[in-house]
Amino acid sequence: MKPRTAPTLLVLGDSLSAEYGLPLGTGWVALLQARLATQKPKVTLVNASISGDTTSGGASRLPALLDKHRPTHVIIELGGNDALRGMSLQGTQSNLSQMTAAAKASGAKVLLIGMQVPPNYGQDYANRFAALYGATAQTHKTALVPFLLKGVADVPHASELFQADRIHPAEPAQAIMLGNVWPELKKLLP
Repeated sequence: MKPRTAPTLLVLGDSLSAEYGLPLGTGWVALLQARLATQKPKVTLVNASISGDTTSGGASRLPALLDKHRPTHVIIELGGNDALRGMSLQGTQSNLSQMTAAAKASGAKVLLIGMQVPPNYGQDYANRFAALYGATAQTHKTALVPFLLKGVADVPHASELFQADRIHPAEPAQAIMLGNVWPELKKLLP
């Protein structure tokens, strides 16, 4: 296990953080890395995001990532694929809780990034899905971005901000996504 020397930020996410369908270096995590280079140059960023990952996959990968990188900060951006696959809300919340607890137990500060599902999932399911992020953050007293795609998926011109699959945000949306994350992350950084 390597000792902590400087702040290390680990991003554990899915395709939304792994630049799916985007030119290399244009995703919100790459934009975050550029911002850190100018505003918080001592922070090292490790993007461990994998397209298609679920909270279950993240929960199984996180212990090794914590051990290898010894992050001082962890961003957890997972759950959207759980909903797309119809996984149980209880399972998703349990996995998010497990990851948050593990990251905190390692000494890292955690930023949980919430997701919402399209209205075709039904209002009850959509409300319960969105609420599980806030509940998890409250239980573990961690920072929260309630909805990564605020200003992207919930605006009248949303179709212009998505790739042809209508699931993955296009390049113009990435700065908006970073704009949703940065205010909460900045509060946690030294």
